[in-house]
Amino acid sequence: MKKEDLIANIKRKKSFLCVGLDVDLDRIPKFLLDYEDPIFEFNKRIIDSTKDYTVAYKPNIAFYECHGSKGWDALKKTVDYIPKDIFTIADAKRGDIGNTSHYYAKTFFEYLNFDSVTVAPYMGIDSVTPFLEYENKWVILLGLTSNKGALDFQFTTDMKGEKLFEKVIRKSSEWGNASQLMYVVGATRNESIGEARACAKNHFFLVPGVGAQGGSLKDVADFGWNDDCGLLVNSSRGIIYAGNDENYAKASGNAAHEIQQEMEAVLKAKGFIA
Repeated sequence: MKKEDLIANIKRKKSFLCVGLDVDLDRIPKFLLDYEDPIFEFNKRIIDSTKDYTVAYKPNIAFYECHGSKGWDALKKTVDYIPKDIFTIADAKRGDIGNTSHYYAKTFFEYLNFDSVTVAPYMGIDSVTPFLEYENKWVILLGLTSNKGALDFQFTTDMKGEKLFEKVIRKSSEWGNASQLMYVVGATRNESIGEARACAKNHFFLVPGVGAQGGSLKDVADFGWNDDCGLLVNSSRGIIYAGNDENYAKASGNAAHEIQQEMEAVLKAKGFIA
């Protein structure tokens, strides 16, 4: 997907919502376990109920590959079912030496046909460039995460006072342009979102941590906004597990609509839409 198409979709749907499809068989409504493919059945109904309010879907690959070939089949069917105008994110957090990354890229961009994949930057440029070789595909690089362990390394500073996450974002922005490279930037540290934005003024941020993890949508927009909106805010548990009975999909649709309404207000306040 091209950057201009993503921006147009944000304006059209008045939303920058990403729905995380993290399917836990222990949490989905029990009646779905009677289906041949309960993971896909769960996702299919979630997609049907939320597609009018979201501009992106993000399956976390771990929730699929733990089921072996059946999980990969469910993932493939899910990606194929998502409407083509909605941005797709393989939350895989891959990142290895170049030839291995080459085959990771083939998996997610050719076989599964995702629009993007999350990548860990620790091994440097040669582990990332194989993903950047695909036209109209995106790398979403881990920049600043929202987990407690982010404090272990990401905030360490060098002799110039630059934090590690700032160095990662600043250096990696030389590897790809703002039409092929995004960053994961967690929602739970507001001022740090602003510091990340200062390092990558034109790039989109994929922002986890809003809702269940305590992040504020308003704060994310205030600190992370750019002229293109520049934000995809993810909600997983708060949407897909909004209900736990046969009407779960309706509850998920209502939850997604509620967030979309908040996002519409933000977009209007920022002058992005009328």
